[in-house]
Amino acid sequence: MLIDIIGGARPNFVKIASLVHALDTQKAKGAAISYRIVHTGQHYDAMLSGNFFTDLQIPKPDINLQVGSGTQAEQAGAIMTGYERAIQDAKPDLCLVVGDVTSTMACAITARKCGVAVAHVEAGIRSGDWHMPEEINRVVTDSISNWFYTTTPTASNTLVDHGVAADHVLFVGNTMIDTLLRFRDQLVKPALWNDLALMQGEYLVFTLHRPSNVDSVESLLHLLQTLSTSAKGHTCVFPVHPRTAAVLGPHQNNFSNIALVAPLRYLEFNYIVSRAKGVVTDSGGITEETTVLGIPTITLRDSTERPETIDIGTNVLAGTNPEAIEPILSRLLASNWKAGGIPDKWDGKAGERIVNHLLSITDLHA
Repeated sequence: MLIDIIGGARPNFVKIASLVHALDTQKAKGAAISYRIVHTGQHYDAMLSGNFFTDLQIPKPDINLQVGSGTQAEQAGAIMTGYERAIQDAKPDLCLVVGDVTSTMACAITARKCGVAVAHVEAGIRSGDWHMPEEINRVVTDSISNWFYTTTPTASNTLVDHGVAADHVLFVGNTMIDTLLRFRDQLVKPALWNDLALMQGEYLVFTLHRPSNVDSVESLLHLLQTLSTSAKGHTCVFPVHPRTAAVLGPHQNNFSNIALVAPLRYLEFNYIVSRAKGVVTDSGGITEETTVLGIPTITLRDSTERPETIDIGTNVLAGTNPEAIEPILSRLLASNWKAGGIPDKWDGKAGERIVNHLLSITDLHA
């Protein structure tokens, strides 16, 4: 069995690392299974070169479509064209897609049109927010996939409620958490730890990337000013994407307690997150990691596709009104936060469960 594993953005590779490790384990035992890592190049990130693959202990991509930047339609079209050529060169038995980026949707569509079965890892999650491109990608991918691997029973129930055959939906756990647990004892202290004189439990970490938060300089400055004031003098580490840095322009040094730093390696980023007093983010994936790490987290969104991080974990939804941040952040700084727990099957074995199931499938016809 030949499997194409699709990655297009940094979080994808964190998720597929678990699958690669599980596949390599089965291959070493003599299983008739092989894979190609297909990097669409949707996001070019220097952290995906060299160190990133080394950190995650996975081989560099077998195929790089190098689609680069562009509108979502331009990227989707370029990905579909490039992946179609890859299928024509060597047709896989299965296309394995993860998450909800444009690459996931585009490769799933291409595979099905080429007669290749599709398995979706992290299927069934929904935010209900149709302004998010990711929500459209999720729904489209789930509507055409053959097999569905979910992170929670809620996601499984969503798929079945929408007509997916229950025997094609498997609750396996979370491959992103597999990777976190695998490397938790190998995290690397970044140079900024000493440069900023950080101390465990005495600083905050910010991550912001949603267009609604970062694309307008006025909105971004207002949000950062609110966060800076609400942090009450605590150092705030903000790994900032180059596009966001360009939006801030000359205003990057406006906030004495917010340190804007370059994007960090996976092992470095999780080092500072795992030792922070709390995290303020608009990312979904990070709230999964902080739930397992037990780090208090505030999400600056009106909805989330990962409700288990709120119902079970350490995450609190603050909404998008900056004025709502201060009382919630005050609670966090006062250590008046819920303890949180870890969702079922977030135990480091999701990739193993997925690969074991793939080896059991006897009919892969699309």
